[in-house]
Amino acid sequence: MPSIDETKPFVPLNIAVLTVSDTRSLEEDKSGATLSERLTVAGHKLGAREIVIDDVEAIRTLMKRWIADPGIDVIITTGGTGFTGRDVTPEAVEPLFDKRMDGFSIAFHMLSHAKIGTSTIQSRATAGTAGSTFIFCLPGSPGACRDGWDGILAHQLDYRTRPCNFVEIMPRLDEHLRRPKAKGASA
Repeated sequence: MPSIDETKPFVPLNIAVLTVSDTRSLEEDKSGATLSERLTVAGHKLGAREIVIDDVEAIRTLMKRWIADPGIDVIITTGGTGFTGRDVTPEAVEPLFDKRMDGFSIAFHMLSHAKIGTSTIQSRATAGTAGSTFIFCLPGSPGACRDGWDGILAHQLDYRTRPCNFVEIMPRLDEHLRRPKAKGASA
């Protein structure tokens, strides 16, 4: 189990929350509210919060804007990870990943299975990195958001978590974009 190294300082991150829904307004968005509340109680900053419709281009446009924003460290989406015709969050987001984080989906499904059994297979929770931004896509239920935050993200987005965490590697996420080409390397 992870442990907290109390000798290290907490490092607050700027986290954007995106709810993907055709039916919710900001006032009715319990999942986005759950994530926003949990991340701020943990000491992080809510960098942005929006709702977009279940549309690949609408999702992708906002995600690209947040990925390019140096003030956003992490993006968490909620909704659109199921199998209905309108569930398109993975299709919108995964092409933006520089690196896919398969372990997140596995860990999420393990946590979820303990609570809802085999119904967990109805989610396509996914995660990855784009540039220097971590992206996590959770299902649209408040319970799934609680499970994802409490069981995985609260630990991995805390610099004090041992044996390792995402915060400590953040400065190196985009090193492949900054690395000069070796002499003689082709373009």
